[in-house]
Amino acid sequence: MKFTIYQASRQGGRKNNQDRVAYSYSREALLMVVADGMGGHMHGEIAAQIAVQTLTEQFQSLAKPRLADPRGFLVDAVTRAHYAINDYAVDQDLLEIPHTTVVAAVAQDNTAHWAHVGDSRLYLFSDGSLIARTEDHTAVAQLVRDGIISEEEAGHHPERNKVSNCLGGYVIPQVECSAPIPLHDADTLLLCTDGIWGMISVPEAAALLHAYSLEDAVRHLMDHAEFRGGEHGDNLSLVAMTWGEPRMPSKDSISTLAMPAGGITTQLNTLSTSPGVSAVSDDEIERAIAEIQQAIQKISQK
Repeated sequence: MKFTIYQASRQGGRKNNQDRVAYSYSREALLMVVADGMGGHMHGEIAAQIAVQTLTEQFQSLAKPRLADPRGFLVDAVTRAHYAINDYAVDQDLLEIPHTTVVAAVAQDNTAHWAHVGDSRLYLFSDGSLIARTEDHTAVAQLVRDGIISEEEAGHHPERNKVSNCLGGYVIPQVECSAPIPLHDADTLLLCTDGIWGMISVPEAAALLHAYSLEDAVRHLMDHAEFRGGEHGDNLSLVAMTWGEPRMPSKDSISTLAMPAGGITTQLNTLSTSPGVSAVSDDEIERAIAEIQQAIQKISQK
């Protein structure tokens, strides 16, 4: 298995970064996850943290070195994350349960599988063209699907960011899964939050990913989205992966052939303070991380 992968997350114009991104791979399988937390101070980012951590820990447990059922894994792990968020809210006596979107993909056997809840998106590009993408779980997206408004009108609709399906809460999320899609050399998967896709059009994303190396394309995507979002812009986060041999050679391409059967590598961004923001102490972060781990372990034991 060979691929090139980068992840990035920026605070944008918000006081806190409630996005979380992660990827994890074994010798024969790769998992990518993006979550966009919703809720009060700290709580949205904790919901997103629980989501990415639950999925990566489940992957680490089950990819030995491949997943027996990638689709089943995605549905089960996302659902587990939902209940772990609820358990955390109960254990901490929160007045409201925090929520998060999530989009996750598994690449295995030269095939992509993905699932999502909410409006964090996945795009599959091949040779500069869009092959597939997720459909947002929002009322405004449904208006577009019903032909009531156009995509352009949806981009300016006052309720465009109101999510109708998410993790956390009393309603069990509807996990939407894709059909398996073959991956070919130089195909690129882009998973991102609305801070990216709300500022960058599909043709722009396709052109950047086609014209530049993956590292440079990710940097350009982040820079353009952050500039356009301005001082009031949203958090912006992504994971981008080019499968097999990239069009442009990269010194950062990963080959898993030499990995041991039980080997796992994981990269995820964790809770942290932001420069110039002192509202959350290091002690509070450490305590939150411990509480998150406890909620995840409780779900794993069920």
